[in-house]
Amino acid sequence: MSQRIRELLMKLLFLLCACVSVAAVVMICAFIFVNGVPAIAEIGLFKFLGGLRWEPSKEIFGILPMIVGSIYVTAGAVLVGVPVGILTAVFLVKYCPDKLYRLIKPAIELLAGIPSIVYGFFGLVVIVPLVQRLGGGSGKGILSASLMLGIMILPTIINTTEAALRAVPENFYEGSLALGATKERSIFRVVLPAANSGVLAGIILGVGRAIGETMAVVMVAGNQTVIPSSVFGGVRTLTANIVLEMSYAAGLHRGALIGTAVVLFVFILIINLCFSAVKRRGDK
Repeated sequence: MSQRIRELLMKLLFLLCACVSVAAVVMICAFIFVNGVPAIAEIGLFKFLGGLRWEPSKEIFGILPMIVGSIYVTAGAVLVGVPVGILTAVFLVKYCPDKLYRLIKPAIELLAGIPSIVYGFFGLVVIVPLVQRLGGGSGKGILSASLMLGIMILPTIINTTEAALRAVPENFYEGSLALGATKERSIFRVVLPAANSGVLAGIILGVGRAIGETMAVVMVAGNQTVIPSSVFGGVRTLTANIVLEMSYAAGLHRGALIGTAVVLFVFILIINLCFSAVKRRGDK
């Protein structure tokens, strides 16, 4: 077989793989929009997005408490996970001895491979009792879910940020030191800004992991369809709302759950667009 034919076959193979990936995304989007948008239209857009009550038995479908719950839990996870993840990556790149690195790096990789249900069990038996002693009540709520999700997104943020920091040319760091800057100032004023594209990518992936997590959140969030009044209050996220009721839903109820998936899809899309806009502004 000639070199030209082999190159053509490989090109067709790569094109086929790309088309399969695009087709999968298109089919998923088509499914949720075709099944979800008519249900949203039947319920009423403002009643669906702004309603405070979710009572399927009475055909009342308001998902505002779930939207607020998802925002609170995701924001809490970002507040916990992003600073810890970035500082850990800085330590691994600039401070960590080789022997210690060979111990920490596999542990981080292992953290990324732990199943969600195991995280949920850990949160249930460790985090929830701690929060219960701290704030009273059942311990299940925003704080417990945020702490657990903050731990879950750490591997994504650490690995992406570490790769971005290592991609920054070493002469940036050495030039800053040569000009008299301290090691810490060189890292936070020169190296990190130079790696901002990779750091933002890690944050975006972490936010996507947090807002899309289901099983672990179901176990520790309290699953209450109300707008919480404190960080100790129970919440139900958009993903938890779908997984808890989809098994027995039918008719308009099922359509409302798929409509919830549409809102979640748009929500993630808006977050990605916002981060992309921030990244473009930072690159100018």
